[in-house]
Amino acid sequence: MVQRVLEASVTVEGQRVSEIGPGLLVLLGVGKGDTEADVPWMVEKLATMRIFEDAEGKMNLSLEDTSRQLIVVSQFTLYGDTRKGRRPSFIDALEPVAAKALYERTCELLRQRGLSVGTGIFAADMKVALVNDGPVTLLLESPGPATPSKG
Repeated sequence: MVQRVLEASVTVEGQRVSEIGPGLLVLLGVGKGDTEADVPWMVEKLATMRIFEDAEGKMNLSLEDTSRQLIVVSQFTLYGDTRKGRRPSFIDALEPVAAKALYERTCELLRQRGLSVGTGIFAADMKVALVNDGPVTLLLESPGPATPSKG
């Protein structure tokens, strides 16, 4: 889940651990079936997606074009299934050790592109504050494993 923000911050146990001005807040859910192969696609999309307005007010600029910042917050609850019962099921979320590795790899590759990346603390009780800009909120899903072509 990607939100264009005017500002965002993450607080853990009363301590602010990340804050940004204009940029993106990314709530990163990692599900069963997600692998290291999905990370470069997501990083490329986050860095180059044209979500910021140009001088004419059209969404033509990316994070890399604008030098804006982002905060990436691990968010396993994005995989909460509420179709049955009254309590969400999280069986589609990737187990924590593997999810943390993919989360950290995503942040690492974003930084390698020269982006300013703030984070939350994996598995912590976080307070996330934001001022959504637009509002612009998009759901990104990696394409997953390539399907063989029929030919």
